[in-house]
Amino acid sequence: MKGIFFTFQIWFLFSQTDTNWWKGTCKGKTGLIPSNYVAEQAESIDNPLHEAAKRGNLSWLRECLENRVGVNGLDKAGSTALYWACHGGHRDVVEALLTRPNIELNQQNKLGDTALHAAAWKGYADIVELLLLKGARTDLLNNEKKLALEMATNAQCASLLKKRQGQGNVYHLIIILNLMVSYIQPL
Repeated sequence: MKGIFFTFQIWFLFSQTDTNWWKGTCKGKTGLIPSNYVAEQAESIDNPLHEAAKRGNLSWLRECLENRVGVNGLDKAGSTALYWACHGGHRDVVEALLTRPNIELNQQNKLGDTALHAAAWKGYADIVELLLLKGARTDLLNNEKKLALEMATNAQCASLLKKRQGQGNVYHLIIILNLMVSYIQPL
């Protein structure tokens, strides 16, 4: 899907129905746009949701979502819009994306990095905390075999990740102990 910019309007073009018309939406309305108008008047952006997330442009991001741009789409690097919002430290954009019911928190890009890796590496503890509260996994290794914890560039991010990993270990221990207790037979 491409984002097309007209004077004061953003059209989201889905497909070219024939050589003369494009199917698209603008402000929630779907229709056909003449191909010659698109060719003469438009600037094309291949991943508009990703661009909005990278730039921290919340209003543009909301418009993309209102026009049904896929929230988990991947760019050429295999990254999601959530990854780019976390990489850029755009908390308001991250919060907006995290409200989407089908957001993929743990998508790994071509380097194996997740949104959590990006936030930890860039030192955005507030975003690391948001991702952890939403249930982001801390056990995923990137292509360099590094956890988000190992990429953390400040003590606050590292502390949040260590705390979550410690909670995860206690949780697993409790499950194992509960399983062991259920197998012990009284004499």
